[in-house]
Amino acid sequence: MTRRKNKHHFFEKITVTDAGAKGKSIAKTSEGAVIFIENAVPGDVVDIQTFKKKKTFYEGKAVYFHHYSEKRATPKCVHFGICGGCKWQNMVYQHQLIYKQKEVENNLKRIGKVELPEVSPILGSAQEYYYRNKMEFSFSNNRWLTPEEITSTDDLGDRNALGFHIPGMWDKILDLKECHLQSEPSNTIRLAIKQFALVNGLSFFNPRNHSGLLRSVMLRNNLAGDWMVLIQFYDNDEKQQKLLLDYLYENFPQITSLLYVVNQKANDTLYDQEIICYKGVDYIMEEMAGLQFKITAKSFYQTNSRQAYELYKVARDFADLSGNELVYDLYTGTGTIAQFVAHQAKKVIGIEAVPEAIEAAKENALRNGIENTTFFTGDMKKVFTPEFIQENGIPDIIITDPPRDGMHPEVVQQILNIAPKKIVYVSCNSATQARDLALLDVLYQVKKVQPVDMFPQTYHVENVVLLEKKS
Repeated sequence: MTRRKNKHHFFEKITVTDAGAKGKSIAKTSEGAVIFIENAVPGDVVDIQTFKKKKTFYEGKAVYFHHYSEKRATPKCVHFGICGGCKWQNMVYQHQLIYKQKEVENNLKRIGKVELPEVSPILGSAQEYYYRNKMEFSFSNNRWLTPEEITSTDDLGDRNALGFHIPGMWDKILDLKECHLQSEPSNTIRLAIKQFALVNGLSFFNPRNHSGLLRSVMLRNNLAGDWMVLIQFYDNDEKQQKLLLDYLYENFPQITSLLYVVNQKANDTLYDQEIICYKGVDYIMEEMAGLQFKITAKSFYQTNSRQAYELYKVARDFADLSGNELVYDLYTGTGTIAQFVAHQAKKVIGIEAVPEAIEAAKENALRNGIENTTFFTGDMKKVFTPEFIQENGIPDIIITDPPRDGMHPEVVQQILNIAPKKIVYVSCNSATQARDLALLDVLYQVKKVQPVDMFPQTYHVENVVLLEKKS
């Protein structure tokens, strides 16, 4: 049954049938119109209030549950539904995996439109929580208020916040009481920083008028239990900065790398900032398969360390190296994949845009006694040119692990010009991966597909594809 009011529709007793993009669930009206819902899981039977109507679909929210799905799980976090981080906490993990697998297959078929082999079953994560090795939190002197707080006449108390941005609201920060994505002492350190700041009158950032001392904090950890803490300050008050940094170093012996930056830009990105090491060293080390990787504040390293090992094993197996190949590793980051496969290749050449990452890659290779890797820095489409190929040789295999946007069309064209025997494409976004596979389809056939879940409780999924040159 449908009731209509002011262009918004109310649909009763609708069965949620599927999970869609960006963590939304899917239902259909009796007329067959699609409704994307924020707060239900497949199998729920719900009443839906829509708040947006497009030509081909509605967007809405479940406002009454007639029947709860057996796929439901009880969310672990008190912030579930407000914080945008873990949208699938309300779904049993095994069902999350099924829908991630489905998304990969749908994207490759619908967007890529390429011939596919049977897609291998997704590799789930052994850890469903506490798997991240990097978290970033923002300060605000005007925390996000719930609708109940806004209408309340009670004293709202402390308005300062240290937590995450509310989805779609750049200036609204949710004050986090807990987060289950990073192991302890992540929560303890974050809460201690907030409490110390309140007691000592350290001002929290105001994102609208750009003022205040405390801007953001980044926490990184390794499997060995070492921690990096980086505080971003806005105001350059050395006395107050020292007060907080000394407190952290004296009270948390796990912190082996205590860093800070004074950042007065409009945004809080780090890549163009001078990072100062206050105590300890300016890095933490991570070990994978006997290899040591130095991770700095600016380094890209897979945020799920244990599952990164499984992901790289897939990439290495797909490459199936014999020891005689020249391998190009595009978007190499700190050279993790390059070094992971180096002992099975003749030579590996890594290319990456972030200079600090390439410095770390060179250092890591030296530390690991790997002598058959060479690393280059620069924008991929500017470095990866015919002249570069002429100088460094035509690769037998290309491994590529681009950012979410996928590869630039010029990079795809250059790969087609080179025409290596094999391409191993690691992706964190199967939609842009599918787009690139469609472009590569003129010369290449997809031989293997292996989804890997790096981010339980979220809708994100990694995917590895093996492409071989068509005969």
